[in-house]
Amino acid sequence: MQESAYAGAVSQGEGGLRERKKLQTRAALTDAALRLALEKGPDSVTAEEIAEAADVSVRTFFNYFPHKEYAILGRNPAHLESALERIATAPAEQSPLTTMWLIVRDVLHDLMAEGELSRRGELIMGSPSLLYHLMLSSMDDERQLSAALTERIGDPLRARLIVSAAGTACRVAVELHKDGPDSAPADLVDAAFQLLAQGLDPDYQKGSS
Repeated sequence: MQESAYAGAVSQGEGGLRERKKLQTRAALTDAALRLALEKGPDSVTAEEIAEAADVSVRTFFNYFPHKEYAILGRNPAHLESALERIATAPAEQSPLTTMWLIVRDVLHDLMAEGELSRRGELIMGSPSLLYHLMLSSMDDERQLSAALTERIGDPLRARLIVSAAGTACRVAVELHKDGPDSAPADLVDAAFQLLAQGLDPDYQKGSS
């Protein structure tokens, strides 16, 4: 019994160590990708250069990212996994928009903690290739989040609109922060979600002329 418990503890410890190493490797790759993209321009960077700068093999690079653009974008699958888990486990009384605000808040907090939101944002805005891949990845995220929210609330139109509006609110907040750095992204996101909750245009009348 004691041996089994010890073996289980060792197994959990090894699993935790593996996960930490994976996180460290992913961080090293995204850091190297961003640094090289800023130095050389995203179109001039190769996956091989990123792998070399992160001191890993090219094969390891492709275990984490399907192409260099995802590494430069800093795509972190843990964000989507956490968001799907939050939707699935949200209290019944919690509004869908509140759930999405909590998801965006957590992701934004992580991005701000990394201190790379502005630099990566400027790089993306200036690169058609990065914008294209960001759009593709965002569409896939929205599809999965919408499916999860639809399962929870049973209304696919409402679910898709809420998820799409939440993503747009975050993007607009980041863009406004870039234009006016005095406004914190988190404050802009809060204001945007408040507008969504209140209704963007309460005076809207269908078919009025």
